[in-house]
Parts: sequence; structure tokens; C-alpha cells
Amino acid sequence: MKARAVVSVAVSACVALVACACGPEGSKEDPAAKPSQPSASTPAKTPSATPTGDQPPPRTKEGAIQRYEQYLHALGREDIDTVCDVAGPAAKKAEDQGLGPCTSTYATVFQMVSPAQKKALQTATVDPQRVAVRTPDKIEMPVESVRSSATFSESDLGSYTLEYLKNDWYITD
Repeated sequence: MKARAVVSVAVSACVALVACACGPEGSKEDPAAKPSQPSASTPAKTPSATPTGDQPPPRTKEGAIQRYEQYLHALGREDIDTVCDVAGPAAKKAEDQGLGPCTSTYATVFQMVSPAQKKALQTATVDPQRVAVRTPDKIEMPVESVRSSATFSESDLGSYTLEYLKNDWYITD
């Protein structure tokens, strides 16, 4: 249980650090703007923040699931840039509580995930029926919602809260 808490805090800290350092630069955009609307305020966006170059996910349950799956796949690939982007706010909280920056913290987290779990995370999906919508901007992703070839528990992966901030979904807790 203690290892799970450290992993959760580490993940949270990593996410927060990346969000602060290279988070979405589209923060001047109207959060209600449609995803297809081009933005003139994002030319300096770090390419790794959205690896596919796609628009941010919509402010819906499906958009949150898409973003969380992006995080899971990146965790399985050890894609530190994407992991720290999605988990930025949570990583910042963990860093404020004494853990290191997201990149160094997640380097440790990657070592704690078994090769079989990493492979399973690369293709993991989320069962929408197990996702809890708390508010239009806050969605809970319980560990039971993760569907993969490996089984994950609270101590392995944990449950997360995603919030819609600055025109995208981020892990905040």
C-alpha cells in the first residue's frame, strides 16, 4: 500500500511539473471553444506535449477516457514527455510534497512496472461503464476501469481523477 502511495504521488508530481514547464500553452483560449477551432496562441507548443499533433480531447467523458488511455499507453512505452504532460498537475502536487521533478520521479516509477505490465499498458483501454463523472470537469478513473492483458490493483496502478483544465484533461489526483 505504501509503494502505491509513493507511485501515485510520484506520478502526480511528474504530471504537475510537466504541466508547469511545458503544459498547454493554449491557456488563453476559451475553454468552451470547439476542438476544431485553430489557435494562434499555440505556435510555441512543445511537440512532445501532444505526440500525434491532434487537437486536445473534447470536454466529455469520452475525451477524458481518450486522454487517460494516452497516459496509460505512454506509461507502458516509458514516454516520459507524454506521461508528464498528462499527469502534470498531480506531479506538481507531489513535487510540492517533497518528491523530485516529474521526469526523475517517473524514471523511478518506470522501474517499478514489470515488463509484462508495460506491454499490457501499451494497448490498455478503459471501460466507460466503470468511469464516474463527478462534474462536467472532473472524472474518476478507477483502476477497475482499465482493461488490459495484465491485471492491475490499487497498489500497482491506482485510481485517478482527471480534470478539464486549460482546454485539456489532466490527472490531478
